Amino acid sequence: MDAGPFKLAQISFIMLGVEKVARSKAFYCEKLGLAVKFEFEAFVFLDGGGVTLMLSESLGRAAKPLAGATEIVFGVSEVRAAHRALAARGIGFTQEPRQVTPTDWAANFNDPDGHRLSVYGPEGK
Repeated sequence: MDAGPFKLAQISFIMLGVEKVARSKAFYCEKLGLAVKFEFEAFVFLDGGGVTLMLSESLGRAAKPLAGATEIVFGVSEVRAAHRALAARGIGFTQEPRQVTPTDWAANFNDPDGHRLSVYGPEGK
């Protein structure tokens, strides 16, 4: 069987298993500022700017533990400014802003189900 030139070239969705979709929707929308694209029973689809983030209770029931060796990284124009804004919204950081490459910084936090998240980009002020 010839595989030919076929290749997977674009990630369209990232699906996270969650315990309570309403709780996770509130976190991602109210605290992080993501917009809902659409939703239906036990699923919420969030606008991730080119990638759709899906929150799924059924995946959360099927896969334990919910969080693993995965991290969703949000690109920002200034890590320190993003850190301040998110901290003001009640986000507790697991790692404070720090330099991770010669030019970029990162700060890490978790969602309500323990999924690892971070902001990444220039340090800023």
